[in-house]
Amino acid sequence: MSVTAFISYLGLEKNYSEHTIKAYQKDIETFAEFCTEHHGEQNIVHVSYPLIRNWVVALSDQGVSNRTINRKISSLQAYYRFLLKVGDIPISPLVKHRALKTNKKVEVPFSETEMQSILSEIPFDEDFEGVRDKLIIELLYTTGMRRAELVNLKVKDLNLSGQVLKVLGKRNKERLIPLLPSTVEQIQNYLVKRSELESMVDLSYLLLTKEGLKIYETLVYRTINKYFSLVSPKVKKSPHILRHTFATHLLNRGADLNSVKELLGHSSLASTQVYTHNSIAELKKVHQKAHPRNKK
Repeated sequence: MSVTAFISYLGLEKNYSEHTIKAYQKDIETFAEFCTEHHGEQNIVHVSYPLIRNWVVALSDQGVSNRTINRKISSLQAYYRFLLKVGDIPISPLVKHRALKTNKKVEVPFSETEMQSILSEIPFDEDFEGVRDKLIIELLYTTGMRRAELVNLKVKDLNLSGQVLKVLGKRNKERLIPLLPSTVEQIQNYLVKRSELESMVDLSYLLLTKEGLKIYETLVYRTINKYFSLVSPKVKKSPHILRHTFATHLLNRGADLNSVKELLGHSSLASTQVYTHNSIAELKKVHQKAHPRNKK
């Protein structure tokens, strides 16, 4: 069974996003190139585990991190599970593989003070790009949506009178996210500026470049870096950190974990629980400050 059939399966049956599918395809093609270049093996359907292990060693020698190697192997595992499913192989060559050890990834959210500084104190330009940039930050922080979800927001997804928007998440799952009055106000302000653009090529999309084209993920990343560099010393400043901040601040303020899970669009609580360590830290402060047994 060809890799093309597997890629079609990811899109048609698994409903994976285009970005995810491209990542799977690239990982598998990289492995195929390694097999051809170093071992003269062109057919990766029937390979032995030692060959995959040699690839892992080669990647490690190139300085590729264990986390990235694990992701590449995960792509291969999905491919061989597919081959098992369609009956092309009797057993996966990765059946006994164990993931490489990785250091726990700690992502530090922005503080409430930093968010207040960004949204209330930083002087955004009053032109189209300034209003749009502030809205990008506002939407990411007040809805917790993913960067790809933000980029693909359409005007028809907005219900400003109902103060809610519809998001198309992973695997084409839709969810509704409530909007704060301040966010609705910023969207309305942005739409006025947007209507003044000379051209709107991608008319259906909410967030556009000044040329009227749909914004792209790199633009969102650069926007977050640009403004948060003014108020935060944190090394990592990304759209995902804003999603992390959204969840952490809600949990710190007493939000129910299940509610946060629904807002984030997670399929299981396990995915949401990674955001709770900061909430536990906050609870410890409250506990120590309030409990009568704690020595002042």
